[in-house]
Amino acid sequence: MSTTMNLGKAELMDTAKKAMLTQIPKAQWTDRQKIALTCRALYDAGHDSGLAGQISARGEEPGTFLTQRLGLGFDEITEGNLLLVDEDLNVLDGDGMANPANRFHSWVYRARPDVNCIVHTHPLHVAALSMLEVPLQISQMDMAPLYDDCAFLPDWPGVPVGNEEGEIISAALGDKRAILLAHHGQLVAGSTIEEACSLAHLIERAARLQLLAMAAGDIQPLPPRLAKEAHDWTLTPRRSDANFAYYARKALRSHPDVIENK
Repeated sequence: MSTTMNLGKAELMDTAKKAMLTQIPKAQWTDRQKIALTCRALYDAGHDSGLAGQISARGEEPGTFLTQRLGLGFDEITEGNLLLVDEDLNVLDGDGMANPANRFHSWVYRARPDVNCIVHTHPLHVAALSMLEVPLQISQMDMAPLYDDCAFLPDWPGVPVGNEEGEIISAALGDKRAILLAHHGQLVAGSTIEEACSLAHLIERAARLQLLAMAAGDIQPLPPRLAKEAHDWTLTPRRSDANFAYYARKALRSHPDVIENK
């Protein structure tokens, strides 16, 4: 006999959130492994653009972060070829050099103590939308994690290798988890690597949906209260963990070399 059919939505959501804590296991990947898996998963999802784009995560010591080596594509990243760098991009561990464009990561990390992972890429549909100089519009349920959580920088500041670009991008991001950069690409700032990976997948799909919808007619907005409810429901840490685990399994099937000494 049913014991939940008369419960309200809020109570059912709360019950489900508690169940996720015990029923959805958290994979025991290292940060290096999670970054490498994120690179491979996003490569498969169309985020590759030659050598453009960077993924980073805070290091154990303040003012440091892990990132990929300049000269390697996302499909070549392994846990073993990542670099540990400081805010000035000096390499503290690893071989090679970081992408000079990583400089704006340092600015975002300084401005946002809550951010532990940054994903910056130029995927096809995000790049196409960025050419129109219009913000990302979230008007579909699956994209709710980005509702009222994606900023917009309408003016292109040029190649982001200077401190000026770092100041501009970090200021435009504000307290949001993502930003669409006009004539450029996207940036996701996650509290965890799992969250950043999930949102990076979503922002490219959101841009693709928006371009399709704009070609067919006028995009209609979501009801704000329900959109905020969906945003908060879909951004719980355990849901991000589950999303990441799925992307990681897919990446490992296609790229078994990403994890060393398995």
